Amino acid sequence: MQDEKQFEQLMLQYTQLKNGAEDIARMIDNEDFDTAITRIRAREELYLSCKCIRKYLELTPVQQKELETLLDEIRELELANIKKLEKGMEDVQKELKINQKTKKIQNAYQINPDSKGSIVNLQE
Repeated sequence: MQDEKQFEQLMLQYTQLKNGAEDIARMIDNEDFDTAITRIRAREELYLSCKCIRKYLELTPVQQKELETLLDEIRELELANIKKLEKGMEDVQKELKINQKTKKIQNAYQINPDSKGSIVNLQE
């Protein structure tokens, strides 16, 4: 009976993690990165709690299968969130490079009375 209650508690906590991953995905889509980071940090305690419960809980094969199904869903959501963030990071890096090149060209053609004739490397 005790194991059953602990299993229900474990499943509840993993469901909270799954719901949190879905919330974080929405935050990433809405570009609310500060709140997403805060939510990610807050979930660490929940992960540790789940780890402790699993360490001492003996699962039946049915419970193990149910748990693995939920864990697979969480993994998929977390991987999707990571891919979204990686794509966003690549987009920001591309935009930053373009802005740096544009600024360099603008600075080169800016009228400056101290410099008389300078060479600009446009291949960079």
